[in-house]
Amino acid sequence: MGEEVITRDDVLAARQRIDGYVRHTPLLQAKVGTGPLWLKCEFLQQTGVFKTRGAFNLLLAARHRGELDASAGVVIASGGNAGLANAYAAATLGVRATIFVPQTAPAVKIERIREYGAKVQQVGTEYAEASEAATEYAQVRGALLSHAYDRSEIAAGAGTLAEEILGDEPSIETIIVAVGGGGLYAGVATAAEGRARVVPVEPYSCPTLHEALAAGRRVDVSVSGVAADSLGARHLGEIAFSVASRLNPASVLVSDEAIVSARLQLWRDYRIPAEHGAAAAFAALSSGAYRPAGNERVAVVVCGANTDVRTLEPE
Repeated sequence: MGEEVITRDDVLAARQRIDGYVRHTPLLQAKVGTGPLWLKCEFLQQTGVFKTRGAFNLLLAARHRGELDASAGVVIASGGNAGLANAYAAATLGVRATIFVPQTAPAVKIERIREYGAKVQQVGTEYAEASEAATEYAQVRGALLSHAYDRSEIAAGAGTLAEEILGDEPSIETIIVAVGGGGLYAGVATAAEGRARVVPVEPYSCPTLHEALAAGRRVDVSVSGVAADSLGARHLGEIAFSVASRLNPASVLVSDEAIVSARLQLWRDYRIPAEHGAAAAFAALSSGAYRPAGNERVAVVVCGANTDVRTLEPE
């Protein structure tokens, strides 16, 4: 796809555009260690994931430009969460949605996508294979091609949650986010630039941003691990790479074991039913992979809760 960039003006326009369609999610004061901490409870968003923001921003902007045909609708490839968000947004706006997912996508997400009235097509075992199928579908059917992370409207929509964080608590100095393809990082870092640093966190098992920064270009990585269904992009998006190249963030990697432990801690201590990908950001703190300095004021984005809650309690 062509190179796209976003600015804070894009984020502010997205905030105005999606107002009334998405929730302003709460900022919960918490504690890990001794420093001040807030949890951005984005798992309480419509559909249980931050991606609803970008989905509405894209569909509403496309409709305004006359690019959204209700009968052809929208098509997207997704590990599950972006599909949920686009299915919900499409249903709300009265347009057709077709969602391509890998055969490995969690059943709980596929079931919910269908509940929103979208058609689900399962293709391949990785996101990249579903993405190729979605692109071909858009070309043949004339559907609007959405993207899980690498469209300007998607990233700008994600950035609106940073506007909420810093609007609710302007003293926050650091925002920690999980990274898959990088749409959340790109949007949040763009919105927060000059006001707060943004720390991207990835599993060792799918380090798209970390490897891109090390190589100085986007590179393919192998995809595996407990968070692969939501963070398992094979390479970083162009928009995220553009933002990261400019800001050169401190990239943090966490193990699957740390993610599993963080997810259980979020449930035990706060009754937050985070999916593994959403627990990755918190894992950076709980495992010590990221150590705040002194009284550094930190917010962690808990970005999704589309998980089987039965896995949160011991047998």
